[in-house]
Amino acid sequence: MIAPARIAAFRALQAVTSRAADLPDALHRVRSGLPDRRDRALTGEIVTGTLRWLAALDHLVAHFADRPVTKLDPVVRDVLRISVYQLVHLDRVPTSAVVNDAVEITRTAGRRHATGLTNAVLRALSRAQPDLPLPPPPPEDALAAVASLSFSNWPDQLRQTAVRFLSTTQSHPAWLVERWLDRYGYAATVAWTEFNNRPARLSLRVNTLRTDAETLTTRLAERAVSVEPARYAPNGLVVTAGNPLLTDLASSGDFFVQDEASQLIAPLVHAAPGHRVFDACAAPGGKTVSMAAAMANRGLLVAGDARERRLALLAETVEQAGAGVAHLIAADLTRGAPFGPVFDGVLVDAPCTGLGTIRRDPEIRWRRGPDDPDRLAARQLAMLRSAAATVRPGGRLVYATCSSEPEENERVVEAFLASSPTFRQQPSDFKGGVGLTSTIDAAGHLRTYPHAHALDAFFGAALVHE
Repeated sequence: MIAPARIAAFRALQAVTSRAADLPDALHRVRSGLPDRRDRALTGEIVTGTLRWLAALDHLVAHFADRPVTKLDPVVRDVLRISVYQLVHLDRVPTSAVVNDAVEITRTAGRRHATGLTNAVLRALSRAQPDLPLPPPPPEDALAAVASLSFSNWPDQLRQTAVRFLSTTQSHPAWLVERWLDRYGYAATVAWTEFNNRPARLSLRVNTLRTDAETLTTRLAERAVSVEPARYAPNGLVVTAGNPLLTDLASSGDFFVQDEASQLIAPLVHAAPGHRVFDACAAPGGKTVSMAAAMANRGLLVAGDARERRLALLAETVEQAGAGVAHLIAADLTRGAPFGPVFDGVLVDAPCTGLGTIRRDPEIRWRRGPDDPDRLAARQLAMLRSAAATVRPGGRLVYATCSSEPEENERVVEAFLASSPTFRQQPSDFKGGVGLTSTIDAAGHLRTYPHAHALDAFFGAALVHE
């Protein structure tokens, strides 16, 4: 009998690689049929890990199959991917169980003719461990010789070696690592890819409408969950042991799962009691709840989103948090401004490539392409202009993304300011955890980096309507 987690992981990966579903939806579908919590956890680990290391896994599959992965049947390819991931990265899983289940999945998926290939590839790889044929990093002496040079001035062969290592062994798209190498250099790019390839710890934001960090920490400890204060986010907690989502507090509204870098965006709005605030792209609602807390549930907080499904998620978050000040609307900034200039603060957390969140959503690295930042920037600029029409004179407009790419960030803000003379940039300034000032760049923007802050790559710019 095939282990339930492995067949579920195979089905989820197939849904993702065929573009039938994104990673969260694919996992939700297959996990709903797994009654055992351990199977659900293992399924998630296999699928997420396979997508995280996809380029390295494909390189190994091609080597031991002695053919390009594009020449393999898609079903067989996905069986081999999840199986190679387990053999290489999950040391507590017996080799025989992985290989036997892979052969059986190949057979039951109607690819009986490929069972011999599946068995041979996995047995050969298992025998070769730990000396696997992956591209090595550039030699240390070669790196030392170019230490004072920008990446663009490296010798061609050394550049190619670095890109092969980062794109294959470190499993990131070549076009993306080449961008990072040109902007930040080799050491920072290596650190960035290593960050993205480490599973993220769970980050929580304390809902100060209901509790405080000290009380929540105590209540979690009573349930065998240990947390520590986030380094940068003032109301953030990082889980160090246990799982708060498996406790009765998960539905209490006392906390919400929110990446620490994401928690730094809402405070840029300077929402306060009695203010009128518009959260224009509000789902799933973490920033909405954060601003409701800053307003002490007094004033008017309009939270909008363009998609019905996202609005339903937003409504659930707002209700659970007790954010009574929030009023939900369907709003699509690409179709113009839904209000006149009446708001003290407006937040545009714009839809983006998401390339700053690769650590938490590894599928994004393969779903995005080199043309996407420019393509999305045009839409983001249009949305920012629409939102600007709702800001009162003296009010504050915040533009944010979870992208690492300047086309979606600085370039959008620059283009907006060039065509909007009544707005000026306001340096980001708010109180937070230790070292928060290091997240503000020379232009006054909030900029978090994996290699500098050990946070996902987020961007935030504050603008004032004069």
